[in-house]
Amino acid sequence: MSGNYDLKSTSGAAIAAPELPYAPPAPRDYRPKIGLIGCGGITEHHLQAYQSAGWEVAAFYDAHKPSAEKRRAAFYPNSKVCDSVDELMAVPGIDVLDIATHPGVRVPLIERAIAAGKHILSQKPFVTELAEGERLVALAKAAGVKLAVNQNGRWAPYFSYMRQAVRAGLIGEVGSVDIAIHWDHTWTAGTAFENIHHLVLYDFGIHWFDAACSFFGTAAQSVQATATRFPDQPIQPPMLASAMACFPHGRATLVFNACSRFGPLETCTVVGTKGTLRASGPVCGITAVDLITADGTARADLTGSWFPDGFRGAMGELLCAIEDDREPENSAAENLKSLALCFAAIKASDEGRTIKI
Repeated sequence: MSGNYDLKSTSGAAIAAPELPYAPPAPRDYRPKIGLIGCGGITEHHLQAYQSAGWEVAAFYDAHKPSAEKRRAAFYPNSKVCDSVDELMAVPGIDVLDIATHPGVRVPLIERAIAAGKHILSQKPFVTELAEGERLVALAKAAGVKLAVNQNGRWAPYFSYMRQAVRAGLIGEVGSVDIAIHWDHTWTAGTAFENIHHLVLYDFGIHWFDAACSFFGTAAQSVQATATRFPDQPIQPPMLASAMACFPHGRATLVFNACSRFGPLETCTVVGTKGTLRASGPVCGITAVDLITADGTARADLTGSWFPDGFRGAMGELLCAIEDDREPENSAAENLKSLALCFAAIKASDEGRTIKI
């Protein structure tokens, strides 16, 4: 009987990387005017993406008007700053709203947008209660409008390439997803984010919960999770967290260290029945993906970056879905699977037990 006790590599010869459609999607002809509600820090990246794609943001609104004026001046100086949400929704030609507020005030804004017949891209995390999300999905469906979530990580070049490789069947059926994120998130000290107890698992981790669900293509069945403090961390929420989720035919592990001040690193490995996908590099900045199969090892060197390509992808997929009259890949209904996993992980951490989803 032969063995492999010395764990020899079986990666094989170098082969050409397959070309896959990982670039952010864009509509063929549909060019609506976009209204932005909420003009906080992250919207700088939204607007960079829309501007680079040639999409028009026609109106801005923020409860703090100078924030809206700042965004208009920097990106769309000929657009309008509105004094109310109703004024923005009444601007002629605005068919799509980017609602980029915090979750606490977002639900009634989405309700008003649906009632006004506007298509919506909601900031993530979509909702704080699954029942609210289900209700909004039903309202949007009844009104005939598209409701999508800004899970922009799906169009980070490396995640997008890996997802397309899975979709093309290049690694067979996915059996495991392993993601580790080591970065410094203590910049949030003194901001509103510090008030989020599960800042890592919830506000940040949702990107990677969503990635795991997108690789498996199904909802998770159960999850175990932990969260604890890093020595001398200068912020209130626990900065160390992990989760292990069981899917119908595999499992995903996610490990987060948000106090990695030195040598930040992200790794992602997706193992299937016919091959493996592997990516490693700067957090949110990986530029290559390795595909290892029986034929050999291929390295795909990628163009673009999560910021702003991920944001262009999230809005672009919504615009394409409107143009083609189909559900967007980042639909709110689809996102509820990722949120269910995220919320269950938080509950598992708090209660110290496995949570069925």
